[in-house]
Amino acid sequence: MAEITKLWIADKMREMMKYKTIDKIRVTEICKAAEIERPTFYYHFKDKYDLVAWMFYHSAYETDVISVKSAAQSMNKMKSDMIFYKRAYEDASQNALWRYMVEYFVARYTELAKERLRTDLLDTQLSYSIRFYCMGAVGMTQEWVLNDNITSAETVVQMMFNSMPEKLRLLFFLNNEIQTI
Repeated sequence: MAEITKLWIADKMREMMKYKTIDKIRVTEICKAAEIERPTFYYHFKDKYDLVAWMFYHSAYETDVISVKSAAQSMNKMKSDMIFYKRAYEDASQNALWRYMVEYFVARYTELAKERLRTDLLDTQLSYSIRFYCMGAVGMTQEWVLNDNITSAETVVQMMFNSMPEKLRLLFFLNNEIQTI
């Protein structure tokens, strides 16, 4: 039931973002559009930024972060929901979506690295390389969403993987070869 309520609220937020930027949308408006009381909203989300981050997490959860095909499919979904992602990426507040995205992908790559290395702790350089790569990849995704109407998602993902630090590429890709679509 909680998941259905979250999806309902997210759907209303997505609709509102077609006409307004995040900073112009108030929780009261979200509640009115979703026909819920404020306590219901706050039971599920700490604020509107948490809601937008949940919307991203919900869509990104099934992405295989080291598969060109899977990552490109996710980016193509972003293109199909361009207004939402443009609005989310235009937000420059302290709770901006890109910050949540960086932390999300750092956590995903960190867990994957720990699994591959069969360890609970990564060395400082590897942790730094993961953060470095994720910050760059999210930044380039933001640039692609906001400014690039030409480059395909497949090409963008391929360029991101090709730009991955060598230490990560050796860890995540067999024989240092990134599969293409």
